[in-house]
Amino acid sequence: MTMTSKPESTQGDTITKSDLTRMAVNPGALGMEYSWNYPKQMSIPFCMMLTPLLKKIYRDDPEGYAAALTRHLEFFNITMYFAPFVGGVVASMEERVAKGEMEPETISSVKAALMGPLSGIGDSLFLGTLRVIAAAVGVGLSLAGNPLGPIAFLAIYNIPAFLTRIIGAQKGYELGVSFLTAAQESGLMNKVIHAAGIVGIMVLGAMTVSMTSVSIPIEFGSGESVQTIQSVLDSIMPGTLALIALVLYYAALAKKANPMLLIVITMIVGILGAFTGVLA
Repeated sequence: MTMTSKPESTQGDTITKSDLTRMAVNPGALGMEYSWNYPKQMSIPFCMMLTPLLKKIYRDDPEGYAAALTRHLEFFNITMYFAPFVGGVVASMEERVAKGEMEPETISSVKAALMGPLSGIGDSLFLGTLRVIAAAVGVGLSLAGNPLGPIAFLAIYNIPAFLTRIIGAQKGYELGVSFLTAAQESGLMNKVIHAAGIVGIMVLGAMTVSMTSVSIPIEFGSGESVQTIQSVLDSIMPGTLALIALVLYYAALAKKANPMLLIVITMIVGILGAFTGVLA
């Protein structure tokens, strides 16, 4: 890849906190999922996110700028909220490459090394824990008729997400490649993933019981000893049917079942169950 003109200049050669903050919330950073593709996944938006910093780093080196763009169009995939952190790490490395202090291939190696561990943390924290907690609070308020439900969901989820983007970009630039070595040696990543998984499972269990409404009203016995199947199940373990439903859905999704098909089946079973009196 060649270029015949220099990249557009920006004032000053030093990357500032403002530069990193803008990178963390620019269209590339916010569009990680919108430009996703199967062959290289998040490569295009990641490269777009870094472009303003690369222009500053290679302002007097068009060929170096072109090589950097090509380098960052390689395969990349990560929990999107940690992409700015990797961007900060990469920016600090690109400065060293521009000065001839580091081989360009090292950047690709570090990106590949960061993707897996950070995705494990990010998916556990944001998708498996924070999103579930935000949904629990938002749905709970909405079911109670509180119009703040959607606002609460968006605030609980997005405020930490944007702080992670901005602070991550700045800390990634400050720490550089030393972060990966320090985190692996201390075992920090494994500890965070384990703790987030526990919290996520607890919240998911609470939501399963409180937000799944299904019962079997069929009665048996006579006189004062009449009982329903549901009362027997509750005496054994409250929320038994909700747990069974969760296990069935989890097994189906694990086998790549279509979520929309599961929703339709649930509706059909619910309607037939209510019509026949088997479910209530």
